[in-house]
Parts: sequence; structure tokens; C-alpha cells
Amino acid sequence: MQLSPSALLDHARTPEGKKLVRYTLVSIISVIISQIVLVILVGLVKWSAGISNIVATAVGTVPSYELNRRWAWGKKGRGHLWKEVVPFWTLSFIGLAFSTFTADYAEQLAKEHNLSHGALTVVVAFGSLAAWGILWIGKFIFFNKVLFRTHPDDLDPALDGRTGLPT
Repeated sequence: MQLSPSALLDHARTPEGKKLVRYTLVSIISVIISQIVLVILVGLVKWSAGISNIVATAVGTVPSYELNRRWAWGKKGRGHLWKEVVPFWTLSFIGLAFSTFTADYAEQLAKEHNLSHGALTVVVAFGSLAAWGILWIGKFIFFNKVLFRTHPDDLDPALDGRTGLPT
């Protein structure tokens, strides 16, 4: 199925489309933060790929949670520990395990091929990024359908257009 640009724009204006656009932007922000930290730790500090990826993921996950919850899904107030915080961090740790595996594997391949330290850094960053890219779609579905789904109790009451009071 091929979508026209106008159909994509029309979808982006729907509530579901707005969530997807915001989720994408949050992902981009989180990836930029994580990748900068990863490249600094592997490339400049010369830490191992695994330890660097753990730190980079931890740093990027904090703004990811807050921006996804508040901006992409419009949740207000404090997050519920067992319904939102623990599942979000659990999913993040699954992603951490997968991306750390790929970063370590990428580092191993780069060393086996005697790549320069700069090339090794690029290969490790790409390995981590590829792992998160694979998980990206599944996370959106989980966030939208399970973690941050809108409950009828979360909706603001309808307001009377004349008085501004709840109907």
C-alpha cells in the first residue's frame, strides 16, 4: 500500500498521527543524546562499548520517559510507579541489553578487522543505533496500547461553550 504525501499529512493531523510524530521527535532527541554520550565515552574517554552503551542509554532514557509521557501522550501529574514507570524502565532495560549486545559485537568485529579507533567508534555507534531502530516500532505500539493509553477517567470533562462549566 502506497500512501500519498497528502494522506500522510492528513494522518499526522489525527490524534494517533500526532502521537506518532511526537514519539518520533522524542526518539530523535533521545537518540541524539545517547549517541553523543556513546561517542564521547568510546571515542574520547576510550571506555569499552558495553559500559559506554549502558551509561549512554541511562542518560537518554530519562528525557525519553518524561517527553514521551508528558508531550507525546499528554499525561499530567506524577507517573504511576507500577503502571508506567516500572514497565517503561523494564522496556528500556530490554533495549539496553539488546543494544549493549550489538555494541559489544560491533566492537569485537571492528577489532577483528583492525579498524582504527575512529572507525571502531563509528561501528559501535551504528550497532547501538541499529538495535534501537529495530525496537522503535514495538515500543510505539506498547506505549500507545498499554503504557500510556488514554483511560476515560483521564479525559477532561466536556465544557459548555456558553458558560465554560463542565456539562
